Amino acid sequence: AAQQDVSALQHANRELLADQDFMLAAAQQDGSSLAYASSELRANRNIVLAAVEKLGVALQHASKKLRADNEVVLVAARQDAHALEYASYELLTDRDFMLAAVQQNVGALGYASPELRADRDVVLTAVGRDGGLIQRASPWVRANRDIMLAAVEKLGSTLQYASDEIRAD
Repeated sequence: AAQQDVSALQHANRELLADQDFMLAAAQQDGSSLAYASSELRANRNIVLAAVEKLGVALQHASKKLRADNEVVLVAARQDAHALEYASYELLTDRDFMLAAVQQNVGALGYASPELRADRDVVLTAVGRDGGLIQRASPWVRANRDIMLAAVEKLGSTLQYASDEIRAD
């Protein structure tokens, strides 16, 4: 039943939802199956990794510990930047983690802490891949000539987000 329709898992018995092999197979098929897994299996790294590889936002059903796991959250963010909504605060404020997340999925910039959205390297990484992301950066960053140049080189229309001083140049 799990291979055909993951919603069938809502009718499965607890033993089945606690069966590691069954739930791993279900997660590999459809990441949303993690929502039906037992709490013990939501803390199982292999099952959670299988789920977030298929559906990044399945991270919301992972244990608190795995929502703070660098690798698990990076896999989820690579699949869908919106998964970062469920990541631990510690990861979202960790510069090295956010640099890696932005390198994998530029949409991650929108989930970075305000301090990291003002970080030159984090923003340069993002706008170097997608100039349009400059609109999510802090005003200080949009006044930075190097960053704005990188953004405009990627996407000319981003000049509209530059500070008045840079636009006057």
